[in-house]
Amino acid sequence: MKSLLPLPLTLIILFLCGDIVRGQDKESMVRISEIEVYVEHLEEYKTILKEEAAASMALEEGVVAIFPMFKKDNPTQIRILEIYRDKQAYLAHLKTAHFLKYKSTTLHMVKLLKLIDMDVLDPETAKLMFTKMKE
Repeated sequence: MKSLLPLPLTLIILFLCGDIVRGQDKESMVRISEIEVYVEHLEEYKTILKEEAAASMALEEGVVAIFPMFKKDNPTQIRILEIYRDKQAYLAHLKTAHFLKYKSTTLHMVKLLKLIDMDVLDPETAKLMFTKMKE
């Protein structure tokens, strides 16, 4: 059976989850947002998303990661790795001015949105990766 997530994305999840994985915190929240953007809005969407991700990381203590990326062979296919300290941090994120601005200004640009909640597969093995990433 083929994995649903490519290996590099899985490794990014594990790397960015540092404290969450080490502590095996069952309350943390990891999500992949799959977004398809209308091609005519792609550049504007990417600019707005970049601003939102930067603000989330800079201003929100409960946001561990907002990591937007797009498919090389189809840039209208956006993926965002979202990691929150806990469900309360996620709910607080949804109420921030920068998220509300992102949501309201990009709504008409989005053709498809799918939110996928994730669990870390192997917290014990992930610990080895953290020591390797520091080298």
